[in-house]
Amino acid sequence: MRLLILTLVLCVVRPACALPRLEAAHVTLDYAAKRAELRAHKPFRSPRADLPEFLSKLTYDDYRQIEFREDKALWKQEGLPFRIEFFHLGYLYQEPVHLNEFSSTYVQPVRFVPDFFDYRNLHLPEEIPANTGYAGFRVNMKWANFVASTNAALTPPDKWDELGAFQGASYFRLLGQGQVYGMSARGLALDCGESGRPEEFPIFTDWWLGKPQGKDPALLLYAILDSVSCVGAYEFFITPGTTTKAQVEAVIYFRDQRDILAADPQRRALETIGLAPLTSMFWYGKNSERKFNDYRPEVHDSDGLLMHLENGEWVWRPLENGTGLRHQSIPARNIKGFGLLQRERKFDCYQDLFHAYEDVPSVWVDPKESWGDGQIHVVELSTQYEGMDNIVAFWNPASKPAPLQPYKFGYTLSWTREAALTISTNEVLPLSSNMVVATRLGLDPRDQRQHQFVVDFDLPMLKTEDDLPKAVTSCSENGSISMVQVFRNNTDNTWRVFINLLPKTGDHEPVDLRCALKRSDGMMSETWSYRWSPP
Repeated sequence: MRLLILTLVLCVVRPACALPRLEAAHVTLDYAAKRAELRAHKPFRSPRADLPEFLSKLTYDDYRQIEFREDKALWKQEGLPFRIEFFHLGYLYQEPVHLNEFSSTYVQPVRFVPDFFDYRNLHLPEEIPANTGYAGFRVNMKWANFVASTNAALTPPDKWDELGAFQGASYFRLLGQGQVYGMSARGLALDCGESGRPEEFPIFTDWWLGKPQGKDPALLLYAILDSVSCVGAYEFFITPGTTTKAQVEAVIYFRDQRDILAADPQRRALETIGLAPLTSMFWYGKNSERKFNDYRPEVHDSDGLLMHLENGEWVWRPLENGTGLRHQSIPARNIKGFGLLQRERKFDCYQDLFHAYEDVPSVWVDPKESWGDGQIHVVELSTQYEGMDNIVAFWNPASKPAPLQPYKFGYTLSWTREAALTISTNEVLPLSSNMVVATRLGLDPRDQRQHQFVVDFDLPMLKTEDDLPKAVTSCSENGSISMVQVFRNNTDNTWRVFINLLPKTGDHEPVDLRCALKRSDGMMSETWSYRWSPP
């Protein structure tokens, strides 16, 4: 009787009958994982096969005409703290995604409804079937409902803003208060940056959207990720705030090699399995030797990779846009955390009125429990413009999971612009209080054979010159450090290190450099780690 009454109510409040077929079920990660495991016993089937052909032929101009009608948003009529808007299929988005809504007692599919969209002057040749699906979805909310603020301009009480979007393969982006879209995260990255083999892009094919209860402060989502090599189930528990957090739990089933080859006869065994992959853009910055004809001093969504290693060391690796692909693997057993950060927060460094690079989020990955032996990978693609996401960072396990056995892991993603994060225990986790704040490169004016690296450190631990820090440096065998000097910069209250590098003659391999500042009592700064590629 309860289900019958709820069904009748839903039919009244749902526009265009978007939610049919109510099913009694309790949706959990195990619920999604059982469906993923069943799928893993069969070869991968691309969702593109279900896309109506006329949608695949939509042009860029065609697709731009399609706009979601805000009044059709899921949960708007119930007055809930979150609303869901859907992305239309077509143009670049050719993999149908099937959406479902669930509560504590039921689940039902969200079918495709043409009335949800304004097509303007676009006339489609055929009707789109109700079971086609969508290209993804966005989540909207009011910051005033989640973040207390006295700044009405920052959190207008009646304004609905985007919290995040899930669209395209396994990509998604979230926002904290006062942030604008920049970098993205992904569900999984397979063979990313591996030479001689194509990258495999898993896709989120199915979503379960948890209907909020009253004024729920968080949003619960489940998804199935599918690919030629594996199938997985994901749980996302998203809490908005000045730092927005997404707690992620995942269970992955890798397919048997026979089923992999049945879907793709050219697919070889995976070299890298990228957990918690982050994708960003770095065109140029203070450290760039490649100069571009652009009026802006810097253009990037992230300027460095920060790693917190098992031994407690904090390592800062500036990003670079070289002339070719660069792929570096960094040993990281039991990694404590890593992230792509935007440390430069001044408008003057970008001078861009249209892309607020100073307001894009940094994203920090906090692993749940121990991930074991593995490496952090950073992939840097060469790009000639800012429209390409050319940076990828992820953690790769040293031991590859066995076929059809559940591989479980969890982590928290923090989308922040701050230097400290509040973790689940309500403790403050400083990302690094003694940090690298700038890297600059050039030639030594007295000896053009030598390359000069100028590194600025902000050291709150050392405010005076009573205990001068010493630079601890090293470089790989294909270069030598000929000079190191440390100076106080009283203008910025920072410390500047000059490092002269003499590359090995005739060697064109990258040179790895490291530098940290150490006080007499043993207190250390962040470690600056740089990979310099000869021209």
